[in-house]
Amino acid sequence: MLTRRRFLAVGAAAVVARDLAALAAPTPITVYKAPTCGCCKDWITYLAKNGFAPKVFDQSDEAMTQTKFAMAVPQPLWSCHTAMVGGYVVEGHVPAEDIRALLAKKPAVLGLAAPGMPQSSPGMYREGDPKVPYSVMAWAKGGATTVFARH
Repeated sequence: MLTRRRFLAVGAAAVVARDLAALAAPTPITVYKAPTCGCCKDWITYLAKNGFAPKVFDQSDEAMTQTKFAMAVPQPLWSCHTAMVGGYVVEGHVPAEDIRALLAKKPAVLGLAAPGMPQSSPGMYREGDPKVPYSVMAWAKGGATTVFARH
């Protein structure tokens, strides 16, 4: 016999299960990269291991340049790959924790960048290498930049 209390308990459990499943679902991210770039492949593998579902598009150097201009990435922030997630641009080897913070906080910026190819960033770091500090930058419309995170 289904009592009111049992009905409410089952309903509440279903809502909690649905919400937990949504939390566990990987976050889609679209990555544009050169077909031969090994560090880009390493960053994509890192993303997949850290709660993201990368969709990857290989592009020529010319197409990558056009992508960066189209996404309004300031040239001083350019790196080897460009991604889109949750309406934001992610340029280069940005750590997953910073991408998650960006998506949670939803600041009024266009995106995040790890300019160049920081030696200690995900996809670049190799076990045994010395840790080298680097910053992840945020940029706004017009190109103004601020430090989003330090690693």
